[in-house]
Amino acid sequence: MVSDELVPDPSRMRASDADREQVAKVLQKAHSEGRLDLHELDERLGQAYAAKTYGELVPLTADLGMPGIAVPQPLQQVQPYQQQVPSGRIGGTSGPSTSIAFWSGVDRKGDWVVPASHSVVAIMGGVALDLSRARFVQQQTTITVFAFWAGVEIFVPEDVTVRVDGTGIMGAFEDSTYKTPTVPGGPEVRITGVAMMAGVEVRRPKRKKLKGHQRDELED
Repeated sequence: MVSDELVPDPSRMRASDADREQVAKVLQKAHSEGRLDLHELDERLGQAYAAKTYGELVPLTADLGMPGIAVPQPLQQVQPYQQQVPSGRIGGTSGPSTSIAFWSGVDRKGDWVVPASHSVVAIMGGVALDLSRARFVQQQTTITVFAFWAGVEIFVPEDVTVRVDGTGIMGAFEDSTYKTPTVPGGPEVRITGVAMMAGVEVRRPKRKKLKGHQRDELED
């Protein structure tokens, strides 16, 4: 049991550049939807980039009715939850933090370790991320995508919970994982970012088709 005196207040924990950038994207989206006027947007952006802690970031999006920044939970709340995670999915040395395709392609699959934050940049190219056999540095992972005249495919297996909230500008983020149930208790992946005249598809992993004689053997 962890003593309450050793548990830090989550709102006082230091925010990262990625946290500030995440809040800025939410504010910009709120402005595009008419939730904030230009003056409010400028004011809140200034506060976001000047924020030092989660406690300063959270109020900036609290009244927008949109997903904002996720505040880390105290240690004594996180530990029991992590003990339920399948042993083969969490842990390992962090793999590449970026996947960049400029007039080219990136195909990342197999046994690789996904860092807490992974950035995908696809400009007139293609990127495929397959998480079927991947492990994760921690329970919660964020994949941020910027795609311009490009295609990005992200394959997420059933034992990984996925949340997609990217923004499409003459493009789209398409999530088809809802068609199959998710096994609870596994890693959680948030996929966000911007697709400009591009497509980001989130789907279940490809399954190999059986040949005729293989189907016959299974039926027997």
